[in-house]
Amino acid sequence: MPNPATLAIYAGAAAAEIAGCFAFWAWLRLGKSIWWLVPGSAALLLFAWLLTRVDSGAAGRTFAAYGGIYITASLIWMWAAEGLRPDRWDLIGGGICLLGAAIIIAAPR
Repeated sequence: MPNPATLAIYAGAAAAEIAGCFAFWAWLRLGKSIWWLVPGSAALLLFAWLLTRVDSGAAGRTFAAYGGIYITASLIWMWAAEGLRPDRWDLIGGGICLLGAAIIIAAPR
């Protein structure tokens, strides 16, 4: 079973990365003010800092496991913030990615 602190860090990192990237999306694609980039940049810095808090001996393993969590969080964002409900293929793909992340995180080493 993955460490609850690790899962919390990954969840926080995903929220920060999505918020930061969305700020850039809002500016470039939705015509929002350039000032959206200030909190967006701060969110991306928080994201990068949070990933360094994961207890792992390899950055690549940390980033690989995070990828599955990010994909799932992105689908949640799409539903909650953009109002687009994930279809069954989104859910199947997200589930596979989350399973892969769980295997990487919880593997005995």
